[in-house]
Amino acid sequence: MKTIKGPAIFLAQFLGDEVPFDNLAHLASWAASVGFKGIQVPCDNRLIDLERAATSDAYCDELRETVDNAGVVITELSTHLQGQLVAVHPAYDTLFDGFAAPHVRGNPQARAQWAVEQLKLAAKASQRLGLSAHVTFSGALAWPYLYPWPQRPAGLVEAAFDELARRWTPILDAFDAAGVDVCYELHPGEDLHDGVTFERFLEAVKQHARANLLYDPSHFILQQLDYLAFIDIYHERIKAFHVKDAEFRPTGKQGVYGGYSGWVERAGRFRSLGDGQIDFGAIFSKMAQYDFPGWAVLEWECALKHPQDGAREGAEFIRRHIIRVGDHAFDDFAGSGMNAEQIRGLLGA
Repeated sequence: MKTIKGPAIFLAQFLGDEVPFDNLAHLASWAASVGFKGIQVPCDNRLIDLERAATSDAYCDELRETVDNAGVVITELSTHLQGQLVAVHPAYDTLFDGFAAPHVRGNPQARAQWAVEQLKLAAKASQRLGLSAHVTFSGALAWPYLYPWPQRPAGLVEAAFDELARRWTPILDAFDAAGVDVCYELHPGEDLHDGVTFERFLEAVKQHARANLLYDPSHFILQQLDYLAFIDIYHERIKAFHVKDAEFRPTGKQGVYGGYSGWVERAGRFRSLGDGQIDFGAIFSKMAQYDFPGWAVLEWECALKHPQDGAREGAEFIRRHIIRVGDHAFDDFAGSGMNAEQIRGLLGA
């Protein structure tokens, strides 16, 4: 059995213009100072030059030295924003253009190709950094048709997943060549947002071995999906883990859809660790049971609490929940020590 590694923290929500949140060295030192052992690094040019990381061992050595000196390690790279741009429905073109490099904005085809190349660079960068998993979003073509009113045309969903698979298969192949798993965060707004959609995608990419999961229970409680049963079903594909809390408190006025309310007013909202409703004791137990091989990574998003308080408290919360697995059964002391012949005798054989 394996003991989960951690605590680690996803840096995306903390990256900013002011020290200590302005570059990799400062963020790594800050993360270590509040109790983290690992950092999940978004592929943002303020933190990492992705093209250099994909092509230069010397540059990757510099990155490792930077975080080592701070007292942490890189757990995974993230291309959530780039992954989103692999597939964008036209309704979201303007909103998502800001995620792309300036030279491809306003050109959806060029933007998608840029995103694909970013993912391929991330595969090589992850390999050079010695990482085994990479976290991302799938993008979405069918999301505007989630609720069938008016009725969806027959074949629309199938066509959307066929196209999504066509775009992602070369990326998955690139990650396979690099020996790195692609871990999709199942998330509202993505075509991969629950178990059914993930299975549709797996079928479309012919059960590609590198198509795996970033498990984040917060998105499941907001969908009212059984986040513990999900681990039982998909544990073989779970290769990354976001530890993020949430709560769902429906009222007589709103439920899952939220009524276009802001985050504070929604029935379902993200919370700092320990302030929501998620049973992390049960989650960490199942992760230990199924030999999850990776890191427990805090993704901090809360409608109420200050982020620095959430980070500091989150590090200790994860540390308390990591189960150091045993190396022998608790009842080994009572073993009978019987040999095979004696066992057969017990059976009358």
